Amino acid sequence: MLRLANPWILILCLLVPLAIYLSKRSERSQRSSIRFSRYEFSKKIKSSFRMMLSSRMIYLRMFSVILFIVAASRPQASLEKTQVFTEGIDIVLAVDVSGSMRAMDFKIRGKRVDRLEVVKNVVTSFIEKRPNDKIGMIAFAGLAYTVCPLTLDHDWLEKNLERIKIGMIEDGTAVGSALSASLNRVKDTETKEKVIILLTDGRNNAGRISPMAAAEAAAALGVKVYTIGAGTKGHVPYPVRDMFGNTVLQPVEIKIDEDLLREIAQTTNGEYFRATDTQSLEKIYTQIDALEKTPMEEIGYNIYRELFYFPLIFGFILLCLELILVNTYLRRIP
Repeated sequence: MLRLANPWILILCLLVPLAIYLSKRSERSQRSSIRFSRYEFSKKIKSSFRMMLSSRMIYLRMFSVILFIVAASRPQASLEKTQVFTEGIDIVLAVDVSGSMRAMDFKIRGKRVDRLEVVKNVVTSFIEKRPNDKIGMIAFAGLAYTVCPLTLDHDWLEKNLERIKIGMIEDGTAVGSALSASLNRVKDTETKEKVIILLTDGRNNAGRISPMAAAEAAAALGVKVYTIGAGTKGHVPYPVRDMFGNTVLQPVEIKIDEDLLREIAQTTNGEYFRATDTQSLEKIYTQIDALEKTPMEEIGYNIYRELFYFPLIFGFILLCLELILVNTYLRRIP
């Protein structure tokens, strides 16, 4: 699609016919004449090609002026459409970053890593599979922190995911605060389908908001909450410092309040999952990836490519051609 950025400049083209008229009039008033004794003598004189071309050089100059005016109006070509219709849902990922996420009961390629590292790996894969969804992220421990608001820029989202670390927030597990913060991100959006995916490995022991009160608010707003309990059952290897300052793994029991997570999911028509290893966590996010998609309109920005240099170049070529001809082949001798 073509457009002019400054279309009003084309009004100057109306002055071109007037300029031609004034130039012709001035030329006739300054033209020298030869008198003949008889009219028959003048009839025998015919206009040469050079004379005819010389009298029309004004049109070449005026056409170059028109091209300069067109260039000044800035013709542009559209490279992108304004609206793109896609399918997607609004998703908020609430990720636990409390101290218990340091437990090293999960593995990646046979190597023991902490729970948060595995979650980052799996969540990144989940984000890449849903290019049409607006996804936001909440990190929580004793408080809830917005890592990234809802966005379609998933590269930026993944960079923010890499920034979250254990210990970046006051320790604890504020499930209610995490749900409330996630709900604030989706409650005012126009998308019909809204989902919160909350992952934790502990029990609610911080925050002033009751998890069930937040769940009921989500249900009232039609927001589904999928809850994930991450961690193996029983004692798990947990990194601690020994008396020599070395990091060693000791068996520690970390309990998950599965009843609460299950109740939150049921209240919001969601589902509860338990991930005991990396493979089961990947399967859980794959299951959630199968959520029904709803239509969504994405508003984009128009990007235009400038085309002004085409008429500018041709106008300059015509002007140079006129100057060369007038000063060489069509040069007048006084």
